Amino acid sequence: MKVTRRDVLKTAAAASAMAAIGAPLTQVANAAANEPDEWVKSVCRFCGTGCGVMVGVKGGKVVTVKGDPNNHNAGFLCLKGALMPPIVYSKERVTKPYIRKNGKLEPASWDEAMTLVVDKFKTAIKEHGPTSVAYYGSGQALTEETYLASKIWKAGLGSNNVEGNPRLCMASAVGGYVTTFGKDEPCGSYDDIDNATCFFIIGSNMSECHPILFKRVAKRKQNSPNVKVIVVDPRKTNTARIADEHVSFKPGTDLAILNAMAHVIINEELDNARFHGKYCNFIVDWKTKKKGSFDDYVKFLEDYTPEKVAELSGVPAEQIVRIAKMFAESSATTSFWCMGLNQRIRGVWANNLVSNLHLLTGHIGKPGASPFSLTGQPNACGGVRDTGGLCHLLPAGRLIKKPEHRAALERQWGIPAGTIAPKPGLHTIALWNAFSEGKVKAMFVLCTNPAHSLPNVNIYTEGMKRTDNFMVLSEPFMDAETVKYCDVLLPPAFWCEKRGTYGCSERRYALLKKSVEPMGECRSDFEILMDFAKRMGVDPKVIPYKDVDDVWNEWRMVSAETPYNFSGITRARMEKESGILWPCPTEDHPGTKIRYVRGEDPNIPTDYKNKYKFYGKKDNKAWIILRPYKGAAEEPDADYPMVLTTGRVIDHWHTGTMTMKVPELRRSFPKAYVEVNVDDAAKAGIKNGDDVVLETRRDTMTFQARVSDVCRPGLVFVPWYDPNLMINKLTLNAFDAGSKQPEYKICAVRIKKA
Repeated sequence: MKVTRRDVLKTAAAASAMAAIGAPLTQVANAAANEPDEWVKSVCRFCGTGCGVMVGVKGGKVVTVKGDPNNHNAGFLCLKGALMPPIVYSKERVTKPYIRKNGKLEPASWDEAMTLVVDKFKTAIKEHGPTSVAYYGSGQALTEETYLASKIWKAGLGSNNVEGNPRLCMASAVGGYVTTFGKDEPCGSYDDIDNATCFFIIGSNMSECHPILFKRVAKRKQNSPNVKVIVVDPRKTNTARIADEHVSFKPGTDLAILNAMAHVIINEELDNARFHGKYCNFIVDWKTKKKGSFDDYVKFLEDYTPEKVAELSGVPAEQIVRIAKMFAESSATTSFWCMGLNQRIRGVWANNLVSNLHLLTGHIGKPGASPFSLTGQPNACGGVRDTGGLCHLLPAGRLIKKPEHRAALERQWGIPAGTIAPKPGLHTIALWNAFSEGKVKAMFVLCTNPAHSLPNVNIYTEGMKRTDNFMVLSEPFMDAETVKYCDVLLPPAFWCEKRGTYGCSERRYALLKKSVEPMGECRSDFEILMDFAKRMGVDPKVIPYKDVDDVWNEWRMVSAETPYNFSGITRARMEKESGILWPCPTEDHPGTKIRYVRGEDPNIPTDYKNKYKFYGKKDNKAWIILRPYKGAAEEPDADYPMVLTTGRVIDHWHTGTMTMKVPELRRSFPKAYVEVNVDDAAKAGIKNGDDVVLETRRDTMTFQARVSDVCRPGLVFVPWYDPNLMINKLTLNAFDAGSKQPEYKICAVRIKKA
């Protein structure tokens, strides 16, 4: 009998699910054969890839999942996605409200809990004004939930203090797209993978963080031997091991490498002068938006010859030349990047520099050619970026600071002019600083775990302990770190227990159907937020919704006047189809795979005179921005001579509150560790398996060492999922001045054998 990996995954998923709901051992043993009563269409709960799943339900319980063959993932799932059912029935599920009394969480009724929450928020507003209350959400919440919360705060309570964990992961990508193209979100789609002849992967370990997309990249390379893969990463990850060119560089110097590639492309006359001459502006001074010329760009790049950058970065000059030629000479190059570029104090600049290469070479707006930012969370694009779930945003790419944007939304929402406060709220780091200092008095946290995920987290958990502050937390799992600090804990419906929408990295929006009833007293976050708003006395005109479908239909209406335009993505259509890419202006529109191109993007008239129109800019031209190299906020020195970086491992996701519930995943990576280069280990007398002390200027922690060639000399890596070994106690909370995204990826550290 031939048993495939797929069979193993199916059996493991089914068996784990049956065991989790207390099925007899005989039933567990035959779980794979225990066919569900029905399959319900949904979307994976983990990363921003947005894989479609089918949820198997039997006897009112989730018993298994399988990949949706009609979605972009073509039925494939990674191990995390295949093993989701046990999470639903975890013994740690929060199934009733709790109130903290005498330092301990005690069960309470919904009415008792919500009465306390509303009393605290009303008191804060009455005594300190609307800016004393805040909402902190998530790229894991449904689109309807984030849209609703943002509207309640901004239009109902008069507070723009609306933030979320996407500020920690995607803000620099937003800043990069908006400054370069005038609009957020990628230009292309996942279909570009099947047409690219060169992949430029930088700041992303796709094999572990986006495995289904990496599988598609690997398949493309396997089927077409002429396809080239360039991986720019200071670690020799599994992603790097399939590369034709693995570029290992001194952490933080990738901005210089990107400029050096541009220098080579121009010097070798590989740039597309017809494209950038017609469709691009060269911005020589970002602050003043001063435009220059191509010659100004050439002069700027004189400081970034391959030889100069080789000395700075540790990358041989000849390798810089090779990868620049590979990028430019390809018939179609697609770039992928993620947190390695975004979580930096120059994250926006790094994003700009990747887009510069595409604009310089014309590798954009055609199948297989796109600068593509990968998303970390399942709905950071659809729930936060698109619907305006950050302190400076309004739905559909509008900005709070612009009077015309506020006025347009007030008209669409049917609320009095001047309702939305003109000043943006506090971004994530500023918000948690203010909460720690007692300036923000009441915080509503939904679907995220900030006591684990914030950088330099010790200062924020200390702030959460203040007795003069109040925090209400909607959290599915009792063992989440933030539960230790909340004053009220609310039990939300989890994933398949509610209905709503996720929007993934490629602008694909898909419906998560409700598969089963919520456990215990759990309520959807839509219901929780509506109850909160009504008790707070929010004008009924602000919250005229009976269900989440009403919220979705309003969002479609709001988007219709903008280039986002979701008009054609109706609920009826979402019920039938496995995801639709916006913009999608009509119900018969297929969705948009390539933006900014006449004939592809519905925002461009068919009789428009030019092929490309970057309509986010007033003159319809994209910007090539002259961004110099600048180092990290905290570089290695004599006292702390090495660099610490963090990231994911393939079997765990974010703070581990979900994946650590799955026995197979927990066994594969039971605890965090530190990767140490073999040369560094030899110098420090460290052997594989030894306990190693890591110390930064913020804290000291001990990890077990994994000695290998994965990290380059001078670099150590620690995954961040483990609640018992929270590496964010050591990381830095310095942030990008533009995006306000923290620099998780680089800080100075010293190591020694314990």
